Amino acid sequence: MAVLIFEREKIEIMKHDIKDMKLAMGGKLRIEWAGKDMPVLGLVKKRFLKAQPLKRLTIGACLHVTSETANLMITLKAGGASVYLCASNPLSTQDDVAAALVHFYKIPVFAIKGEDKATYYKHINQVLDARPDMTMDDGADLVSILHGKRKNQAGKILGGTEETTTGVVRLRSLAQEKLLLFPIIAVNDAMTKHFFDNRYGTGQSTLDGIIRATNMLLAGSTVVVAGYGWCGRGLAERARGMGAHVIVTEVDPLTALQAVMDGFRVMPMSKAAPLGDLFVTVTGNIHVLRGEHFRKMKNGAILANSGHFNVEIDIPALYELAFHKRKVREFVDEYELSGKKKIYLIAEGRLVNLAAAEGHPASVMDMSFANQALASEYMAKHGRSLKKTVHTVPEAIDREIARLKLKAMHVPIDELTAEQKEYLASWEMGT
Repeated sequence: MAVLIFEREKIEIMKHDIKDMKLAMGGKLRIEWAGKDMPVLGLVKKRFLKAQPLKRLTIGACLHVTSETANLMITLKAGGASVYLCASNPLSTQDDVAAALVHFYKIPVFAIKGEDKATYYKHINQVLDARPDMTMDDGADLVSILHGKRKNQAGKILGGTEETTTGVVRLRSLAQEKLLLFPIIAVNDAMTKHFFDNRYGTGQSTLDGIIRATNMLLAGSTVVVAGYGWCGRGLAERARGMGAHVIVTEVDPLTALQAVMDGFRVMPMSKAAPLGDLFVTVTGNIHVLRGEHFRKMKNGAILANSGHFNVEIDIPALYELAFHKRKVREFVDEYELSGKKKIYLIAEGRLVNLAAAEGHPASVMDMSFANQALASEYMAKHGRSLKKTVHTVPEAIDREIARLKLKAMHVPIDELTAEQKEYLASWEMGT
């Protein structure tokens, strides 16, 4: 599919693949609504328009196609980049936003909510057909293809950024084996990303997706949270705040100890399985909920995943155990096991906050995507001199985003006095 763009008296064919261009106006309104809560990214965009730090660069982005992501794409384009966008999850695309990006902002998008696996990978390859100079990934699927079937393109790549914990793990594994072909900045590891996006964004949006899909009452129910990383902490805190009894399962002793000290019950999944009304996986690992657990669960147990890939719940094992499967609500599948026990799976085990809801609130994505924009600027300047490994976001960028966010929130803070600076820098001054 293509549209004609009339610009500077030239006719350009812009390829795209979206659901329906008629949805564009609704998407534009949604993009503008998110933008009002993204003041830091707005300030970055204002500077980018003047400085043009991404001029003559092409960025290939594989991200969740949401209203917040749209504001990032618009910012990158304002900085001079040619931007191509595809989805990083088959169920996370907001079709009206995809249409608006194509129609109003002239950004090629290849994403349709509910696309099958073949279409998903076709769209990634269509972005790579644009021969990007830089990548922007959420889960590392784009980079993985560049290191596999399209390795011949890797030499052109200045570098890239990665948004998620799952993606960073994959890329660090690639770097450890000395197979990473260009530098990557781990945006996920920025403090202004994982402290806020993972904790507060995931915590709220995961429960939002679950409640929209099921209309269940959390108060008084038992919620089992698998994984107590930043996402798990945020989820456990929010669930407890809504009156749920929260159980945490973990494999790391230090993280498990933190959960205990935070006041949560901690136990193995084998012990939690018979107790839970709702199970949510946020580990980034495979088969956290397995057949042995499904057999122990009570009738009516609900399963959801908020990790990046749909592998945390062993869905094939659940299917094998089931005598019957049917769709009972828009995002809910019912699996009937022996003894007429029913287990409910939300959003096919995919990211529940994006598949069944709208993802993180714009105000928290403001910091995450400001990190993406500034990390891209940094990569444009320094990519050729960086080692081919996974790099952290420069501390100066992290602190600047925190400063701008506080300023936007009208929250002033103290500054060190000259005396305090001297004290902190001295080894002689003590008691």
